Amino acid sequence: MMSTPDTAEADVVLLRPRAPLASVQGSLALDLTPRTSPPRPHLRSARSSDLVAVELADREHVDAFVGRFLQAVVEIGAGDRPVTQVLRHAVPEVYEDLTSRARTVTAAAGSTRGHVRGPNPARPVVVGVRTALVRDDAVEASAHVRYGRRSRAVAARFEVVRERWQCVAIQFG
Repeated sequence: MMSTPDTAEADVVLLRPRAPLASVQGSLALDLTPRTSPPRPHLRSARSSDLVAVELADREHVDAFVGRFLQAVVEIGAGDRPVTQVLRHAVPEVYEDLTSRARTVTAAAGSTRGHVRGPNPARPVVVGVRTALVRDDAVEASAHVRYGRRSRAVAARFEVVRERWQCVAIQFG
């Protein structure tokens, strides 16, 4: 008996069985998504020049705050972060200085604030922070900042204003 094309049944032979896709292949998993924020290295901190004795836990809290604040400030200065993020921890003079610095940088680069500046921008990273507790309510800090292959310095003074640590002076070098 001869079959016609409409009634013919054909067996489909799979050449290769389907294998489930794994999210990690091999022993090394690579994250290939674009990086939108700078890496967060462990900050080297030195506090050998304290003039006031403070408990270690309180001192580490101050060091962590200063490191985070200075990282935010250099990102603001590079145009990668909005200046409003440090509003609570900066006196009006410092806030205005950071605002004008961010405007100048974004105008010179021809970009808008908070947007990525090209395929591989050199993002600022605070590598190390040195702090000195000069009074029980005042800290002076300096930071080593890397911009790609270049280094810069930032110096700042923090004081307790209205029961909150605030940056009262900042200088970029």
